[in-house]
Amino acid sequence: MRETARGWTAVWLVVLALAQTAAFALVWRFAVHTELGQWLDTVALTGNQIGQDRIDGPVDTLLNAMSVVSLLVATAVIGFIALIRGRKALAVTATLLIAGANVSTQLLKHYLARPDFGVDPERAAAGNSLPSGHTAVAASVAIALVLVLPRKLRPAGAFLGAAYAAAAGVATLSAGWHRPSDAVAAYLLVGAWAATAGLVLLLFQREQAVVEPEDAHRPAAVVLGVAGAVALLACVLALSWLVDRSSLAVDELTRRPLFVGYAGSAAGIAGTIAVVAALVLAVVHRLVPRWKG
Repeated sequence: MRETARGWTAVWLVVLALAQTAAFALVWRFAVHTELGQWLDTVALTGNQIGQDRIDGPVDTLLNAMSVVSLLVATAVIGFIALIRGRKALAVTATLLIAGANVSTQLLKHYLARPDFGVDPERAAAGNSLPSGHTAVAASVAIALVLVLPRKLRPAGAFLGAAYAAAAGVATLSAGWHRPSDAVAAYLLVGAWAATAGLVLLLFQREQAVVEPEDAHRPAAVVLGVAGAVALLACVLALSWLVDRSSLAVDELTRRPLFVGYAGSAAGIAGTIAVVAALVLAVVHRLVPRWKG
């Protein structure tokens, strides 16, 4: 019975890894390799100027706090939490999740090409920026934290981690550092790495592991997932409204469509990480179960 449950969990994790990888590829293909995708990204990035002077301080503080040193410290803390719980395999896996997500982010950003359709001439020379490194740092740390926290703290960790990662993603847009698709792609990449990490945890799961139904976090996962789905729906509606105006150059748009592009994209950023975090929260009790004895 236990082996059957592990088998179905492994199948689910494989499906999640493949689905999020496919979603990453679709986001990249549409946002980078189509003129409409680049136009929508540019509208959102231009719309960030609305009210920017009011949020510059908090945005800069949040983004400047993310560095290689802070990432190393966060990784060490996460590993330490797992170790003091006696979970050596979890400590190694959480570390590999963070490292893999961030290294692959930098490699993809370097090697993925961005064609110039003349939509955003001011940033054409900058080249590809997908996926966002800052967003990947925040999301990978947040998801790894959910894995290593004790079961009673996981729901709170998932909500706080998703909020932090969402704030980081929106901050990169608000600061003009990244397009919204860069943040969404980073979340999907981290989600794929999280599913892969889950498979590793299953592989090294101890024989005395016991999965208790009461350890599942279904209500919290449902709330987080539904909130994410609502935010994604708002994003789809906003972008659909903008598509009818895609014949106009971005600099010809009025304040209203620019704000809709920015706000809708921010909702899409927040919705994506909420869904990713909900998926992790829904299955984590099977990946890091209790031990007998």
